[in-house]
Amino acid sequence: MDIESKRKRRKHVPSEKRKHDQVSDAVDSPKRQRMTITPDEAGEYFKAHNISVHLPPDTPALLPITSFDALLISDRLRGAFSAFKKPTPIQACAWPPALSRKDVVGIAETGSGKTLAFGIPALALLLSSNSTGTNGPRALVLAPTRELALQTFDALSTLDAVKCAAVFGGVDKTEQVRAIKGAQVVIGTPGRVLDLVHDGALALGGVEYLVLDEADRMLDKGFENDIRSIIGRAKQGSARQTLMFSATWPEAVRRLASTFLHNPVRVTVGSDDLTANSRVAQEIEVFDDEHEKDQRLFAHLKKLASKKSRSARVLVFVLYKKEAVRVENTLRRAGYTVGALHGDMTQPARLDALQKFRDGITRLLVATDVAARGLDIPDVGCVLNYSFPLTIEDYIHRIGRTGRGGKDGRSVTFFTGSKHERSLAGELARVLRESGVDTTPLSSKFPMAIKKKTHGVYGAFFREDVDMSAAPKRIVFEE
Repeated sequence: MDIESKRKRRKHVPSEKRKHDQVSDAVDSPKRQRMTITPDEAGEYFKAHNISVHLPPDTPALLPITSFDALLISDRLRGAFSAFKKPTPIQACAWPPALSRKDVVGIAETGSGKTLAFGIPALALLLSSNSTGTNGPRALVLAPTRELALQTFDALSTLDAVKCAAVFGGVDKTEQVRAIKGAQVVIGTPGRVLDLVHDGALALGGVEYLVLDEADRMLDKGFENDIRSIIGRAKQGSARQTLMFSATWPEAVRRLASTFLHNPVRVTVGSDDLTANSRVAQEIEVFDDEHEKDQRLFAHLKKLASKKSRSARVLVFVLYKKEAVRVENTLRRAGYTVGALHGDMTQPARLDALQKFRDGITRLLVATDVAARGLDIPDVGCVLNYSFPLTIEDYIHRIGRTGRGGKDGRSVTFFTGSKHERSLAGELARVLRESGVDTTPLSSKFPMAIKKKTHGVYGAFFREDVDMSAAPKRIVFEE
């Protein structure tokens, strides 16, 4: 289903009433009693949730918003919280500075509620004025993948507060050009955003609220130059509020933040390094024979199907596109209703498969790592890693598809003695130990060495504590 059709499905609100409501929201802020917590209570909250806060000089202490009632926003935005009991830690800590128009850096694990952490302040800002966005968007959200861009669009546009548009590659531009006319919020991938800018269809000069979502992933995908070009077209200096969210805080992300953010408040939930979701129970099964995988896959699916409905929704990860097709066909021949998500599918087919899985029409989805990061798929009871990914980071992002929104989850990982898996055994054991999982099945068969972090250009000589982006010096020997 296309974006415009989704918008038409929502309840129609007459334009005059909508305009009146926007003016009312701008003039009459919600009259709610502000339920703040004390600095001592804030300290206890930070300790309980393993939160560290870095404040710029002369900035008041951050008091997290630990209940939705304490959030002073329009009633029109409160529908976003209907399925939740309380704010997540990243929301509780990001909202106070973001609503105060300060730049924010948020570091938190996948599934921690980052979309509303930046989305609610953006919509609150836009509702406080009567601008229609006719000269281009006032808020811009950049995401590394089309799936994440569309997911963010769905989350924000469902509130029907302001007009939003999503732009991404793989589909015709015509509909997207129509969608961005009059949109106050544009969510998109860097490549497509720049394409529309170069086509003259999208102006960024009015962007005063900028979000870099999954910043580390965008840098991994080589979007740094595009990001810099886009930011250079938005409002500059104090006229722009910038928020950056990331699962990790590597040196490359730090440099980007230092370039474009002004005295940001940095909130870290957990560690600056990528860590596994503590709510996901991890299980490892080590195989000597690859052919045992199918038998164990069927055994797990049968066991999961006998449990309550939430646990019956299973996301099966494989490594390669051809493997995804084979596993999908194997499951289909066995009588399972199964969907697939991989790079050989067309964009409409990928979106359709993902939507059916979200809606529960299909409760079994076979996917490559295209679905491993950023996607918020509700009520995934189990992630099953049929084949291990190429990096330990991808493993952590895969299992992060379950245990989201404060719920518990489960992951089952098949591990063999293949060359690339063997080299990752030590790093996997470290992740498991940090989560309190027995690593004997791995340590008894595989070396526990952990590879030194390398870089695509500098290899094993790469150092995060040194700026290695400077041009090399030419050495001239005098005669």
